[in-house]
Amino acid sequence: MERSQHNIVQIKEKVKVWFFAGGESGDDKFNVFTGSFIRLMKKILDNDFEHVRGIYFKTPMMNVAWALNNAQRPINDSLKSKITGQAFRQLTSNIVSSNTQLVIVSSSSGSVVAAQTACYLAEMNREKKYYNNPFHLALGASMISKESELYKHLLEHQQNGIIGKIIFDELQDTGDSSTGVGSTTRAKAWSNAFGLMFPYFSSKFNKPSFLNTHPEKGHLHRRRSQTVQKAIDFIDIMLIKNNIAGDYYREKAIAVIKESNPAIE
Repeated sequence: MERSQHNIVQIKEKVKVWFFAGGESGDDKFNVFTGSFIRLMKKILDNDFEHVRGIYFKTPMMNVAWALNNAQRPINDSLKSKITGQAFRQLTSNIVSSNTQLVIVSSSSGSVVAAQTACYLAEMNREKKYYNNPFHLALGASMISKESELYKHLLEHQQNGIIGKIIFDELQDTGDSSTGVGSTTRAKAWSNAFGLMFPYFSSKFNKPSFLNTHPEKGHLHRRRSQTVQKAIDFIDIMLIKNNIAGDYYREKAIAVIKESNPAIE
């Protein structure tokens, strides 16, 4: 029995999941999805799960603007950026073991911060300075376009064995017109953002407006952010179907999801 418990402890110590919430979140102020996701992930992973704190501006508008401006290509010096610099330091401080399996997950505009931080970490970790294992990256409800230089750099790091799994398509909601809004240039990103907010003047985007937060008639991205189900879906895709935190936490995720939704067999 003692040996079995020791093995479980060893497995726990080798996994660390960091979550980048969307720019509408504060350190302790969340929408339904974010709050539910953090609560369920803490229940599954306990101290092996953390969400990145203290990196965003005070207003959601400024955070979205930053994401729109930085969704296209890697930042030249991420360490000097208030947002990515602080995020990078959190991911690389107090590492229990260099053999830790790092997992970076994100949602919405937080996917831009996560991708930028992941790019910089991959560059800095070429000689395994921080982590010996390729780290996994999950970009949910993402503003990043798969055609952008930023995403292509992530794929290059994956091909070079620095990044492991990149989960993208499975974490995008079908019909969410805000997916990939960051496009390939800043001009296109802002044009897309304007079209999302004011679809009446856009030939590319349809109603409802992204500003419409109505729980039934609002924009799909905003409606989903107000549901616990989105949190359950994220966990199911990442921890269960893709098993990015290992078998121990896969089994715990199955149990927690079933407890949260008894209708699941």
